[in-house]
Amino acid sequence: MQPESLKYLYDVQTSIQSINDFILSINSFQDFENNKLIKRAVERELEIIGEAINRLLKIDPAIQISNARKIVNLRNWVIHSYDNVDSVIIWVILQKDLPLLQKEVAKLLN
Repeated sequence: MQPESLKYLYDVQTSIQSINDFILSINSFQDFENNKLIKRAVERELEIIGEAINRLLKIDPAIQISNARKIVNLRNWVIHSYDNVDSVIIWVILQKDLPLLQKEVAKLLN
């Protein structure tokens, strides 16, 4: 794997860990919805993850990351449609999709 690819994977891994740290004290969707600071921090880390995946796809289009294109699309949605970001969708992504991405990135780094 190219050094540049590893850098982007580490960026994704770091952002996932940051998100996990941010939501550690969040026990429910309602807690998440009511905490603007954490919501914005999570959105920023999702932007970073999406941009890193986008750059990875340019270097290695066959990289084994499920839904890589959807991750990039999420980044674009959060950035360009900031006023239409749905907290429910973000919450579901955090609960359902982020753990899978974390496992896939760890596997690629090992």
